[in-house]
Amino acid sequence: MKHIKKFLVLALTVLMSAHVSAQCTMENTAFSGGEFLSYNLYYNWKFVWVKAGSASLSTVESTYKGKKAYRASLTTRGSGKVDQFFVLRDTLLCYTSRDLAPLYFRKGAREGDRYTVDEVWYDYKGSQVNLTQRRLYKDGTRKTIHNNSKICIYDMISIFLRARSFDPTDWKKGHALKIPIADGNGIEYSAQLRYRGKSVVKADNNKKYRCLELSYMEPDDGKYKEIVRFYVTDDNNHIPIRLDMFLRIGSAKAFLTSMKGARSEIKSIVK
Repeated sequence: MKHIKKFLVLALTVLMSAHVSAQCTMENTAFSGGEFLSYNLYYNWKFVWVKAGSASLSTVESTYKGKKAYRASLTTRGSGKVDQFFVLRDTLLCYTSRDLAPLYFRKGAREGDRYTVDEVWYDYKGSQVNLTQRRLYKDGTRKTIHNNSKICIYDMISIFLRARSFDPTDWKKGHALKIPIADGNGIEYSAQLRYRGKSVVKADNNKKYRCLELSYMEPDDGKYKEIVRFYVTDDNNHIPIRLDMFLRIGSAKAFLTSMKGARSEIKSIVK
């Protein structure tokens, strides 16, 4: 009888642990492991756009703590020519489950003289998600905090992977989704993803694409401040063709140069 009780308690614990994790999952309809995207990076210097380096975005099949996962990484690299004016070195990495529940996030950012490393670990227990968040500063000091939530929490990369499987068919311009976003310093519960409509974007591969415009925004002094704007293909892949990044100092843009490993046919090319 004791063995039966122990088994029931264990089974119940497993089911409860899966509860919030299941709430944070979503069917992936947009990409497969093995997608590699490359970009030219431009920086706005005194109202002039100059070639500033390159960026890459990759999503591959991987494992995390012994379980199947996706690993996605976004890397920006400024050129030596531009470094004398502004140093840009960002590397963002995340792991999600195969059904897009966030597992781990890391962002190493060097923008100008500022350098930080943010990390977030997600642990799904019972009806809540527990987060361990850490920020490393340039001088070597560390700050670690712990948060828990009964709603799903994301980071900048995992929410983008998730957003690629959204169905925008019924969205109207201005449609906004609230998305709690974590970094190494805390949780921004009022962040949002805002739909800005459709446009045609010419990539640096000399092709034009019909795109959906999505903005990631955070509150700032009572207003919403745009952090990144994504132009994604208006087809099942939702591949980012252009990214506009609004930095602490100035702004940068990334235009697609090549893509490999798209899950579905690219139907958004404008002839």
